[in-house]
Amino acid sequence: MLVAFFVVTLAFTSKESKEVCCRNIEIAFEKNDLIKLNENEITRLVRLADEHLIGKNMDTINAELIEQAVEMHQAILKAEVYKVVAKDSLSYAGILGVKVKHREPAVRIISSSGNYYLDKNGVKIPVSANYAANVLVATGFFSEQFAKEQLLPFMLHLNEDEFWKAQTEQIHVEQDGNVIITPQVGDHLVELGTLEDFPGKLRNMRAFYKQVMANNNWNKYEKVSLKYKNQVIAKKKS
Repeated sequence: MLVAFFVVTLAFTSKESKEVCCRNIEIAFEKNDLIKLNENEITRLVRLADEHLIGKNMDTINAELIEQAVEMHQAILKAEVYKVVAKDSLSYAGILGVKVKHREPAVRIISSSGNYYLDKNGVKIPVSANYAANVLVATGFFSEQFAKEQLLPFMLHLNEDEFWKAQTEQIHVEQDGNVIITPQVGDHLVELGTLEDFPGKLRNMRAFYKQVMANNNWNKYEKVSLKYKNQVIAKKKS
């Protein structure tokens, strides 16, 4: 709808439109965003920035101020505000167009330090009943600093590897810092130890999958430990 308004607006001069008042707010965002505020919530943010917006002269609306106010919400990466003038059969109508780009969550954190999402840059995104993202989850006992500086690079690595992205169900961090991977396939747990040299540990585990577990051994093991350098120690079910 906003695109059509822009085309119409080009036909008007500033003289014709300078007395036009704002009659409506139009919200636009990508429907396939992983998380998204609904239109009512975004409109509320706009109205908080300028509570007298409807009925206000379009020339006096501070679009930059509204953009800054909307972008203060942690779920929003960027907001663009457009002043649009359209004409019906009788008069001109002012419409404020607000285009929003939401942040893209990379991981979900449920820990002793809080419950939130992180995007790939480590920016926190609040959890809301209005949206949910199907991303990798990390639970356990760790600080927000640990989540951003150590867990996030590890979980991004998992997400970027097709094998581990398909194989990983959940990450858990124990109180001693030991990281446990719950796989999608098999009844075992993967004990990673610390996150030091996690790429090497994951390579060793993948080799173990190919050499041992691929031969119909997925459910024969209780735990596979990678805690010790260049070693894969597998414990069979009793």
